[in-house]
Amino acid sequence: MGRARSTEKAVVRVASVQEARAAAGARDPESDGALAGDDERAGGPGTTDPLVGDLRRAGLLPLLVLHCLSGEASYGHQLMERIPRLTGGLLLVNPNTMYPLLRSLESRGLVRGEWEHPERRSRRFYRLTEAGADERDRMLVAVLPHLDRVSASVEEIRRALLGAMTPAPTSSTPATPAPTGSPRPSGGD
Repeated sequence: MGRARSTEKAVVRVASVQEARAAAGARDPESDGALAGDDERAGGPGTTDPLVGDLRRAGLLPLLVLHCLSGEASYGHQLMERIPRLTGGLLLVNPNTMYPLLRSLESRGLVRGEWEHPERRSRRFYRLTEAGADERDRMLVAVLPHLDRVSASVEEIRRALLGAMTPAPTSSTPATPAPTGSPRPSGGD
């Protein structure tokens, strides 16, 4: 028996198939393709990240898509490139997330999609609708407290770490720095 097979048997002995699927972030075939364990993890893989998970669950990705579309029409791949730039790489988006999200937003009337060349399948450009602009504003109000919480947490971490790097004054270290730029003795060596 190969090593992979023995590992698989060990996993089966320790966890149910459902638990293993949830841990791996696999799709659950019995629930229309929903992620296994979504009910337990409230949002799917990646949502347990302490900085980004709360923001994802609060609806940050749909908000960012609506925000990007408020400036100009875009197609899915452009949005997948813009969002990581906008978030400094904190939020990465793949096609398996972006395109279902765009279809969902379109079915809810929040964006309108149009083929670049209607006579053949090409890039689909999405534009924000009036309902989408209203939803973007509503979502922004809902997500802002989560952004503020993450921002405050990061700032607290920065203060703690930077404070730990500043040495406390000791009896051999003066509390105030010595003046700089004192004149050098000139003269003949």
